[in-house]
Amino acid sequence: LLQNLDRCQRLCLGHAVSLADFDWRCDLVVGYNNSLFQTAAKMRPYLLKGHERPLTQVKYNKEGDLLVSCAKNLQPCLWFAEDGKRIGTYEGHNGAIWSCDITIDSERLVTCSADQTVRIWDLPTGQELHQIKMNEPCRACNLSVGEQLLAFTTDSFMGAVPQIHIVDMDLREFENQGSSPKASIQCPKGRITRVYFTDHNRTLFSSHDGGFVRRWDTETGKMLQESQVHEDAIQDMQVSPDGGYVVTASLDKTAKLIDIISLETLKTYKTGRYVQSAAISPLYDHVLLGGGQDASQVTTTSAKAGGFEARFYHKIYAEEFGNVRGHFGPINTVAFSPDGRSFTTGGEDGYVRVHHFDMDYFTTRFF
Repeated sequence: LLQNLDRCQRLCLGHAVSLADFDWRCDLVVGYNNSLFQTAAKMRPYLLKGHERPLTQVKYNKEGDLLVSCAKNLQPCLWFAEDGKRIGTYEGHNGAIWSCDITIDSERLVTCSADQTVRIWDLPTGQELHQIKMNEPCRACNLSVGEQLLAFTTDSFMGAVPQIHIVDMDLREFENQGSSPKASIQCPKGRITRVYFTDHNRTLFSSHDGGFVRRWDTETGKMLQESQVHEDAIQDMQVSPDGGYVVTASLDKTAKLIDIISLETLKTYKTGRYVQSAAISPLYDHVLLGGGQDASQVTTTSAKAGGFEARFYHKIYAEEFGNVRGHFGPINTVAFSPDGRSFTTGGEDGYVRVHHFDMDYFTTRFF
């Protein structure tokens, strides 16, 4: 090919090209799987602007066709996950919304807010159905398997210690629904960042400031195990699709895979930047991390130097194989769609970015 420039010019659709152009085309061919007819495809995300303040969580429903975004402003937003069209907002909170959960039939939405309330909404219409009023800011929430129980956490406030609360919940009938938890578990000092039902609702698994993860007995409230898996606060924790382990994101600049039963650290992903959120792909052995330099330093740092990209690691080899840029500040939350064919990020800049993987993601062997 290189020895016969005239032949190469005829191959280029009949157009004469300069030697410089020819060299560039060769670089593209060699660098792209040695294929002459493949062209580099770019993932073009949908930019969703529904929040004026930083994002705190993005969450897909079970089918993956709907997406809920929570932020430090007062209204969670509901979007179509396919094209990013906004369906509506949920109005009623008076403080930052820290987390949410969606029922398996996509009929109910649960939100936790700094206004000291947990609210249940009719997801399709946006109507508020029930409210649980506490005396402390509410942080994290999770519905049990079968959705008969709701666990949520409250922060330390005015002398009160951090707690995990468990509520009997009938999500179809709220007339006789009480607003007081049936059980409350007092936790050691430090914010509780995430909580999940595990082991068929027999235990709760929580992450905390200070880098601790803990297992609790749902019936008795007794702490079964604890382990300090990080040197700094755990910002986010998400459960694997099979429920056997979790991925944690920490300010110690690492993310880790933790076995739910033994609390053993299975893998460590080192980033060199604060990790604010992490998610596990349901399709491949991939882990998605988001974070970046501290938000207070954003105005003095370029987007490239700040590490504001979404970073992909191989789950087993713990090596980074790709990243996606776009946010102008730290990424606060990441999530894979249930089918693993797209992912969503939410940043300090107030934008939600929905990415649909191109075909190369499914055909390329990264390792």
